Amino acid sequence: MINRFWHSLILGLMVVSGLAMPGRAEETVGPSAESLASARAKATEFLIASQQSDGSWTSEKQPGITGLVTFALLEGGVKPDHPAVTKALKHLTAYVQPDGGIYHPETGHKNYETSITLLAFRAANTNGQYDALLKKAVEFLRGIQWDEAEGADPSQPAYGGQGYGRSKRPDLSNTAFFLEALKSSGVAPEDEAMQRALVFISRCQNLESENNTTEFASKVNDGGFYYTPAGGGNSQAGNTAEGGLRSYASMTYAGLKSMIYAGLKEDDPRVKAATSWIRKNYTVTENPGLGQQGVYYYHQTFAKALSAMKVDQFEAADGTKHDWRKELAEHLFQTQAANGSWLNKNDRWMEGDPNLATSYALMALKYCEPKTAVK
Repeated sequence: MINRFWHSLILGLMVVSGLAMPGRAEETVGPSAESLASARAKATEFLIASQQSDGSWTSEKQPGITGLVTFALLEGGVKPDHPAVTKALKHLTAYVQPDGGIYHPETGHKNYETSITLLAFRAANTNGQYDALLKKAVEFLRGIQWDEAEGADPSQPAYGGQGYGRSKRPDLSNTAFFLEALKSSGVAPEDEAMQRALVFISRCQNLESENNTTEFASKVNDGGFYYTPAGGGNSQAGNTAEGGLRSYASMTYAGLKSMIYAGLKEDDPRVKAATSWIRKNYTVTENPGLGQQGVYYYHQTFAKALSAMKVDQFEAADGTKHDWRKELAEHLFQTQAANGSWLNKNDRWMEGDPNLATSYALMALKYCEPKTAVK
C-alpha cells in the first residue's frame, strides 16, 4: 500500500513539473527565447523613449492610450517601480473620477478608458496600494453595463454589452475589454455581469440559435463575429447583399476569448462554430476580412484567444498544425522597425500611431513565450 502511494505521488509530481515520462513525447513550442527577449526589449525602449514629460503617450487627453502603453510595458516585463511606469500611473491617477471610473471628464469612452487603465493599475498593484481604486473601478464598470438599469430589456440586442457613450449603443470590442478587466479582477465566470455580457456577445456571432435570434443571425451563419447587432447592426467588414453582417477575424477572436472568460467550454456550439471559423481563416499576416486594417489589434486578440483555448498546436481546416506562438512572434519580429516600434501604414483605428501599434504588438508577444508541450 505504501509503495503504491509513493508511486502515484511521484507520477503526479512528474506530470505537474513537466518531467519527461516514458511514452510522453515533449516538444518546445514558441519562438527563440533570445529573439523574443530582444524584440520585447527594443519595443519597451522605444515606448519609454516616446513618453511625454507629463507621463502620457500620444495625447495627454486620452488616458486610454496611456493606459494601454503602461499595461503593455508591464506585460513586456518592465517593473512597476520603473520611472516611466510610475510617472504614467501618476498621470493616470489624475483621471480617477468621483464615480470610480478612470476617464477624461469630456470623453465618450468611459468604458474603454476605465477598462484599459484598470488593467494597468491591476498589473502594477504589487502591494495592494491600488486596491481601493480598483474596487471602485470595477463597480463603475458594472454600473454602466447595458442592462435593466439603463432601460435595456434582455430581449433587446444591446442588452449586456458595453460601448462608447457617443454612439449610444454597445459593441463587441468594448465588451471584450470589459470582460478582460473583470477577469483580471478575479470576477468569476458565473458572475451576473459576465453572464449578461455573454448574452450580448452571443448576439454578435453569425450563428442562429436559441442564444441569437436577432435579424442578422441566419443571414451569414458562418460562426464568425461582427462588431454589434445593436443600433441597426454594424460590421466593420461591411454587409452582404442580403443585409447580413460579415464576420471578420479581430472580432471573432475577441468574441471567442470572451466566451471562454464567461465560462463556455469547447463543446458549446458557440465555441465550436467560432473555432471552425478561425480554422478556415487562420493566418498571422493579416486581419481576415479586413486585410491590414486593425492588424495589430488583431494580433493581440489572436494571441489571447488561442492562449485561453489552451492550445499549443492549432490545427487549421486543411489539417496543417501551426505552432501559433512561433508563427505570430516571428511575423512580428520581421515587421518590427529598427527603432523597436511597429506601425500600420493603414491608419484606421489609429494604428498609424506607433505608440498604439507597438503596445498591441508587445501585448501579443506576452502570450508567445516558449514553453514545453506534451504531444
